Amino acid sequence: MLGLGYVGSVTAAGLTHLGHRVIGVDRDTYKVESIEAGRAPFYEPGLEELIREGRASGRLSATRALEPALAESDIALICVGTPSEPNGNLGLEQLRRVCREIARCLPGRSSRLIIAVRSTVFPGTCEEIAADCLGEPSQFVVSNPEFMREGNAVRDFLEPSLVVVGGEDRSVVERVAALYRPLHVDPCLVSLRTAEMIKYTCNTFHALKIAFANETGTLAAALDVPAGEVLETLCRDNKLNISPAYLKPGFAFGGACLPKDLRAVVYRASRLDLKLPLLENVLTSNAQHLSRALQKVLDLRAERIGVFGLAFKENTDDLRESPVVSLLEQLIGKGRQVRVFDPHIRLEGIYGSNQRFLLAAVPHIGNLLDSDLETTLAWAQHLVLTQQPPAANAEAIRRSGLPVLNLAGANW
Repeated sequence: MLGLGYVGSVTAAGLTHLGHRVIGVDRDTYKVESIEAGRAPFYEPGLEELIREGRASGRLSATRALEPALAESDIALICVGTPSEPNGNLGLEQLRRVCREIARCLPGRSSRLIIAVRSTVFPGTCEEIAADCLGEPSQFVVSNPEFMREGNAVRDFLEPSLVVVGGEDRSVVERVAALYRPLHVDPCLVSLRTAEMIKYTCNTFHALKIAFANETGTLAAALDVPAGEVLETLCRDNKLNISPAYLKPGFAFGGACLPKDLRAVVYRASRLDLKLPLLENVLTSNAQHLSRALQKVLDLRAERIGVFGLAFKENTDDLRESPVVSLLEQLIGKGRQVRVFDPHIRLEGIYGSNQRFLLAAVPHIGNLLDSDLETTLAWAQHLVLTQQPPAANAEAIRRSGLPVLNLAGANW
């Protein structure tokens, strides 16, 4: 265990509790002596008891000497800090230093050393470290991010909500995942870069949730509404709110509710002299996502572009604030030839606010909207998906052999 800070000490003590033999390595004499004496080098509930248990069993030890520790080890787990640099970038100096020290100990080993990085690092870092510092094939380097909260780290280790191991060699990934087998949790075995990205995604999502709750609470308080009651009720919905719903990358959102209600919340907050930067920028974020999608379509080397989907999402004929309508408007403005098919939309069936919105944005939609998919496929040189096609349409698209740009996100 290279690094005996919060992550390293808790992981070392936790693994010995699971029956593994662990040698902790750190340059800090105080941390090493503390663990050797059966003490926690810092306060963390339950940690000292685990360290005493590990020392009493003989499965846990600590040293400042890296080479003899690695000589007795099959797996090296790196738990050094990756602090922020002044510009916000990730500081990798400690990780690079440790990996260079490991590299000096590798010659002469009778078996390959598996290196598992538990430090939080950006995607691509493990590959870079393997090549630049270790001179090792990346298949022997895995990402094994931790998901422990200070103040609750021991419980988070022993009762994990998530165990992730990522790497290029399945047997190596499985060997590291086996360390946690006594915890009776199904590990997520993923690619190297995916594992690195998962850690950042979890942390940014947690930060997003806190900021959302705080801004919601601020607005609720200003409107004399009990914020706790609002958010407690929100959490009772585990179908849409506290669930995987919406957590799939895809096309921009639209429709009759989300844009309208976001604008209303932001307007009312401004009237109350409240600055809610997170909520204020959701629509801006959505517009940027649409701009990225537009650029992907503009980058296609095709004169005739077919678009599957016109409504703001699949399984509806609602066109109000559909991002696809905006996409078409901009593509036509850029001189692209476009034709559209939506399985739930017929021009003669469009009326009311749907009709007004569509005709205001694309007055000549009647010349662009096909009544059957085959017509669009036969005409187009490239197909753009803004919705997930039903099974029959998906099969027709595959049979056509037409190249597809999938803006809908999920696999089809």
